[in-house]
Amino acid sequence: MNILTLPGDGIGPEVTAEAVRVLREADRRFGLGVQVGEALIGGAAIDAHGKPLPDETLAAARAADAILLGAVGGPRWDNLERALRPEKGLLGIRSALGLFANLRPAILYPQLADASTLKPEVVAGLDILIVRELTGGIYFGEPRGIRTLDNGERQGFNTDVYSESEIRRIGRLAFELARKRGRRVCSVDKANVLEVTVLWREVMEQLATDYPDVELSHMYVDNAAMQLVRAPRQFDVMVTGNLFGDILSDAAAMLTGSIGMLPSASLDASGKGMYEPVHGSAPDIAGQGKANPLAAVLSVAMMLRYTFGHARAADAIEAAVGQVLDAGLRTGDIMTPGCRQVDTRGMGEALCAALRGD
Repeated sequence: MNILTLPGDGIGPEVTAEAVRVLREADRRFGLGVQVGEALIGGAAIDAHGKPLPDETLAAARAADAILLGAVGGPRWDNLERALRPEKGLLGIRSALGLFANLRPAILYPQLADASTLKPEVVAGLDILIVRELTGGIYFGEPRGIRTLDNGERQGFNTDVYSESEIRRIGRLAFELARKRGRRVCSVDKANVLEVTVLWREVMEQLATDYPDVELSHMYVDNAAMQLVRAPRQFDVMVTGNLFGDILSDAAAMLTGSIGMLPSASLDASGKGMYEPVHGSAPDIAGQGKANPLAAVLSVAMMLRYTFGHARAADAIEAAVGQVLDAGLRTGDIMTPGCRQVDTRGMGEALCAALRGD
């Protein structure tokens, strides 16, 4: 198991370090044969090499079986030209590796029901899987840019574009995943306004005929955002495009108590993946031991499950998270009365102890 870590910026190195500690503990318990390397991406790569995705990082990523990413970005690089921003490294590696499918589970651990900003009776039992198309849509579409009109006014423009094959590929994955869950797919679009999502809806309807055992529904993105807050348990698998998926998955994150609880997987057609917490670089708390490493640790569990097929090891890591939460240990973002606050490293140590059975 050749795993490349890309700690990145902000709290990325802190949470990645704890995730790797947990991975190594799982390796000792299950004999996984883990080999871990490291490379630079984002702002850290800009500082060292002058660009957010160095050639050597991309080469190492291609050679790895899976990738564990921390986070990229921060205000110190905000004034760079767009092509050199840290986020370009993230978009670049997704595109170069063909990581078209982003899986973002939003699961509420019962111990954190009081940490959610919604009433416990609304979110209790929450288990949603958001399947986001990751290499198409408005983030990659051409033409794009900022131009000057004849009257001298500047105008920004982007293109939202999807081909049938791109839609079919992500839709088929959503249906296949739904078969292993509650057998319900909600396709999110804006077909009343955007032609690109008229095609999206048509392709989803065509796909549904191949999956008579899976119920397909459609929802406009604005209604989907409202329903996530009003009655989130109505959803099983949600599938949508790049922009809508980016927004909805972050909204779903807060249903679970904290964005620091959400892992993600970005997969290619063969199941090779890049795994990362959803939370971003959080530069305001970087280096202070305040970061919640659970999303990064749960990303490791997803890696073991989806890329390597080590379900027992993945189950053990997820169970360790539950045991630590049962013990009342919390980082600041999920702190509730009666619990004990620990720092980033303390949470990692507790998870390793739970894996060992200490």
